[in-house]
Amino acid sequence: MSAIGFALVYNTTRIFHIAAAALYVVAAYTLFYVYNFWGVPLLLGIVAAMVVTALFSVATEWAVYRPLYLKKSSLFVAMIASIGMMIVLVNFVAMIFGNETKVINNAIQKTYTLGEIIITTPQMLQIAVGVVVIVGFMFFLRFTRFGLQTRALSCNDVLFRSMGHSIRNTRLKVFALSGVFLAIASSLTVYDFGLNPHMGMTVMINAIVAMIIGGVGRFNACVLGGITLGILQSLVVYQFASNWQHAITFLVLILFLFLRPQGFIGYKKRLV
Repeated sequence: MSAIGFALVYNTTRIFHIAAAALYVVAAYTLFYVYNFWGVPLLLGIVAAMVVTALFSVATEWAVYRPLYLKKSSLFVAMIASIGMMIVLVNFVAMIFGNETKVINNAIQKTYTLGEIIITTPQMLQIAVGVVVIVGFMFFLRFTRFGLQTRALSCNDVLFRSMGHSIRNTRLKVFALSGVFLAIASSLTVYDFGLNPHMGMTVMINAIVAMIIGGVGRFNACVLGGITLGILQSLVVYQFASNWQHAITFLVLILFLFLRPQGFIGYKKRLV
């Protein structure tokens, strides 16, 4: 789901949205705060994280990316600004909550055994919610007006504007939706593994690789890339150790960049 959040912004704006790593952290600490200090139920905590992250995502577009877009700045400048936004947000969170790893719920979770595989209750929740969200995302892209507008904007922004659509409003909605997906992914993950202010970049690297191997330009391709990468990482952990996860991630990235740069189902680029 984090790959969907990143791909939504990149495919529509071509901005390398590094600040998504910080938004992932904001969502995690929002859930941590409202769940542990306000005592709200987990579901309401996730909803609160979605709202707060969507607002921060829209604020990033409004305060950082839009002024650069209006000035016709290069995408490289936007990426540098995104990195700056990430650094500011991550350090702001670290100043408030500290750098140490925290746990949202330290209770012993019920487990389910399938042969040699042990699945915990949070992991079952991740699978169930993940399937529902991904199916809903596919439906959104294909059958809703906003989904059609999102795909149209990703194809040609000039033609999109000439047809009478507002790029500004559509971009704001895209950033809000991206924040929602990042919040869902963050909330479900940190409820199982815990959280710290510097965890977002690792997740974003996986999201970027998933988008690349799935296919840049197609919104549903990042789902295929994410599932493939997740299976490969799990197999590596099962056969060797968790330290090899990053190695397999970059090995897959290098192989795709050399052998199939368009990814599984992406658009093949023509060199001019």
